[in-house]
Amino acid sequence: MTTSPLFKTVCFVGIGLIGSSLARAMRKHGLAERLLCLDVCEKARTTALALSVVDSATGNAAEAISEADLIVLGAPVGATQAVGEAIGPHLKPGAIVTDVGSVKLAVIRDLTPYLPEGVEFVPGHPIAGTEHSGPESGFAELFEGRWQILTPLPGCDQKAVDKVAELWRRVGSQVEIMDPHHHDKVLAITSHLPHLIAYTIVGTANDLEGHMQQEVIKFSASGFRDFTRIAASDPIMWRDVFLNNREAVLEVLQRFTEDLTALQRSIRWGEGEVLQKRFTETRAIRRAIIDAKQA
Repeated sequence: MTTSPLFKTVCFVGIGLIGSSLARAMRKHGLAERLLCLDVCEKARTTALALSVVDSATGNAAEAISEADLIVLGAPVGATQAVGEAIGPHLKPGAIVTDVGSVKLAVIRDLTPYLPEGVEFVPGHPIAGTEHSGPESGFAELFEGRWQILTPLPGCDQKAVDKVAELWRRVGSQVEIMDPHHHDKVLAITSHLPHLIAYTIVGTANDLEGHMQQEVIKFSASGFRDFTRIAASDPIMWRDVFLNNREAVLEVLQRFTEDLTALQRSIRWGEGEVLQKRFTETRAIRRAIIDAKQA
């Protein structure tokens, strides 16, 4: 369904999976008159243009940013300060900046010093994605039925928040407003810890002796295959997530380690009832996720 444009000119800073998917969705629903991208990677720019994800692409910040009404930051979280330095001088009054990073406090810390007066920042995080990366991996339906978390700071113009929220609703998302500190703690357990575990398990398999490693690959059960899918995610993005949300990740990792030790003890001492009780409890979580249509 085509709707009236929300923005005249939108610039995507970093045109990977999320940015290219949002650009496709905005084009599909007619939410912007013009789509631009600023990316330091020439290959990404060329691909985005060839696939008609954006109307123009450049590596020049002044050229890309100066006329943009909405700027969507999709670069790795660790690059936020450098991005702020690059785009800050070229942001026009009245522009809205948002982002799609999996960590919020670090992005707010690194970006806000470079935003001039008259520019509104509405931090955001779409709870959507795949293990693939790059503009060729995006698709317009990625956000349909998924959550978009916005973490605006006190004093942010409500009209800007409402406009960004409306953008995400029009591409199919459900919008939740959340405190940035709370966001980082929640995502540490729902997203960051599972990725860390997946990287560890697949890394352990990779370190096995040659013949054993080949058998692990050959006879992979569905559980291990699921871990390999998660562990195939963008390594740069996830390096930055762990380094920039380290306190929350270390806190939930400590709790996980304690729970894992307790299960190890139950297995050692043959405590079947304890194991069954724990597995029954966790099975209910899966059912709740399915009922919430987030499976």
